[in-house]
Amino acid sequence: MSSVKPPLEFKPDAKAASPLYMQLAHKLAQAIRDGHYHADEALPSERVLADSLQLSRVTARKAIDRLVEQGLIVRKRGSGNYIAPKLEQPLSRLTSFSEELHQRGFTPSSRWLMRGFAVAAPDEQLSLGLATGQRVARLERLRLADQVVMAYEVSVLPEEQLPEPKAVTVSLYEHLAAQGRAPVRALQHIRAINADTRLAGLLQVPVGQAVLFITRVGYLESGQAVELTHSYCRSDYYDFVAEMRRDA
Repeated sequence: MSSVKPPLEFKPDAKAASPLYMQLAHKLAQAIRDGHYHADEALPSERVLADSLQLSRVTARKAIDRLVEQGLIVRKRGSGNYIAPKLEQPLSRLTSFSEELHQRGFTPSSRWLMRGFAVAAPDEQLSLGLATGQRVARLERLRLADQVVMAYEVSVLPEEQLPEPKAVTVSLYEHLAAQGRAPVRALQHIRAINADTRLAGLLQVPVGQAVLFITRVGYLESGQAVELTHSYCRSDYYDFVAEMRRDA
């Protein structure tokens, strides 16, 4: 027997300085963060939301517009408004995409574009300390959370580090850990780029939209570089969080 979601409770504050639509946007955002709505779940339509809360449709529409701008809601043409998956990844801990999603209650999966071998490109040789002509295992895939595309990722490892690329199913780090080859530290660089036609098609975003471009080099305890990963992450779904402290 399916459970019925309790209605959203909202009481406008007539004394508040913020307009009504902002109050509603704040309430909806809090409901999303508290788990009242879940990733990829359809939000009630503007009409239903307005009627249930006894508000105007203009107020409901402006509140939803605000949440779309914040990346909490995704509009799907002809279908409605849906709760966006959101991954906050701490910068102080080395974890895999799959581990982060599992910890937040999402189901990770991969849509493989390539799992095989290739001759290392010059930048890959430099990052991984390889000789000219040396082969590498190359993994190219889309990373999904609850079937929603979150990122496009290309991982390159020395052939001896990953002799069977097709043995990797979901988590690269989990596979490497099982073989006793998982990186223990990494250096990561993050910058914003605009999606070209191919990247926009892969990530299902408009051409020119800003995405987060992340380059990570993973190292073994010995200091040997064993993983180079380029990730192109949807900025509307991905946040990176860093905790900073001021010396006393």
